[in-house]
Amino acid sequence: MTQVQQIVLAKRPVGDVTLDCFREESANLAEPADGQILVRSRFLSLDPYMRPRMTELRSYTPPFELGKPLTGGSVGEVLESRNPRFAKGDVVIGMLNWATHTLHDGKGLRKIEPDTVPLPAHLGVLGMPSFTAWYGMKHICKPKAGETVFVSAATGAVGQVAGQLAKLAGARVVGCAGDDEKCLWAVREAGYDACFNHRTERDLGAVLDKLCPQGIDADFENVGGKIFHAVFERLNNFARVAFCGAIAEYQDTQPMAGPPKMFTIIQRRLTIQGYVVSDHVALMGDFVNEVGGLLKAGKLRARETVVDGLAKAPHAFLGLLRGENFGKLVVKVA
Repeated sequence: MTQVQQIVLAKRPVGDVTLDCFREESANLAEPADGQILVRSRFLSLDPYMRPRMTELRSYTPPFELGKPLTGGSVGEVLESRNPRFAKGDVVIGMLNWATHTLHDGKGLRKIEPDTVPLPAHLGVLGMPSFTAWYGMKHICKPKAGETVFVSAATGAVGQVAGQLAKLAGARVVGCAGDDEKCLWAVREAGYDACFNHRTERDLGAVLDKLCPQGIDADFENVGGKIFHAVFERLNNFARVAFCGAIAEYQDTQPMAGPPKMFTIIQRRLTIQGYVVSDHVALMGDFVNEVGGLLKAGKLRARETVVDGLAKAPHAFLGLLRGENFGKLVVKVA
């Protein structure tokens, strides 16, 4: 038996997530059976998509189960193995429990080289968030030199990479963030041409008109809500929208109405595509080669927030939903 600490879903939220939706508890794991491995978590990724999974609403991933540990992208070390694909000491990445240890069948886990980059980077700039940015920008937004690209949540785990990829393609890049310091970093470090604080700007349309006087040719959307409504009205003919998230709407108890004048989609011949990056895992190698090369060449910057201790994961997750993190948010489990 291995004693573990884990965080389970205690109740489903109605509206905003509260701390009593989580419960920390101790548990005992049996020894690995044939085909199983015991993994000790090192770092846990916290991501906005986890919020819809706390409900029973239909989504692209199954809901978390009440009374069971939540799960998330993680980096961990194999402590014991009865699976021929893995050996003791292997460092792996994949979906693990919000727990110090996980008993796993190995499906969906892959081995990584732990010495190439710091381990949290495998969950951020070389992980799912950056892959999401790369796919949406390269295969949907397809920015061209001289175009204007807008990126919501410009300094989040996904947005910070999306904006830089658009800039490298020669586009003029405008973003928004919920903090003046974040906006300053977006311009000075990530190369954005402009970034505004959506929490302090009273008229989103007016600031977009000022910063995007030629309209918007591509929108990388991972906020939704009022920001997307304002962007939608300013999309140019043949504009492309890559829709990968809507964190502004995740805690709404009633669905928000869509943008007015939906006939605009036809009038301006818009492409609006929602996507889930796990549908495109066959392109992971291309992503790692391209983005890894940019990172190695010093052409890509990334910020991250590391929270120390599994017990702090619920607090950190609530902060994520309020936009308090800067860049990729990870929890250092062990």
